Amino acid sequence: MARAHVAPLVASIDIAATPAQVWSLLEDQRRMNEWSDETWKQAFLGSPLRAGTVSLNLNKRKAAIWPTVSRYREVVPGRRLAFQVIGPGATWSYDLQPNDDGGTVVTETRVLKNHRATIASVVTANLMLGGLASHEAEILAGMRATLERIKAEVEGR
Repeated sequence: MARAHVAPLVASIDIAATPAQVWSLLEDQRRMNEWSDETWKQAFLGSPLRAGTVSLNLNKRKAAIWPTVSRYREVVPGRRLAFQVIGPGATWSYDLQPNDDGGTVVTETRVLKNHRATIASVVTANLMLGGLASHEAEILAGMRATLERIKAEVEGR
């Protein structure tokens, strides 16, 4: 089964709050299921959140539910949060950069290891998630929605 190159997925948003204000919300990863459509349940091994913390996750899409395990690789308060999903090798990150208006640009990125989906991911996407291209488009739309929800909460809307 050929595994095509999969480009990184990237979504950004401007938030009218300082990086510290955004971070105070984002660092509480136990709330990710409130912002992300695909994150259903999580349990964390280790507290407070730091590099090395492990999360056990259940993701969902329609009737499909699948487990993942993640290890947080970078936790830099006010600047960066990154974790790797063990198995598929996807690295997810949130980067916070101050903007010229006193707010923050938050960029969410998903990069696959070697820029290729694993065979298991391709099979799962084809059998349960409408195909890899469809699932990638849905993930990107979900990233944008996640950032919009974080923005709304930080800005108090």
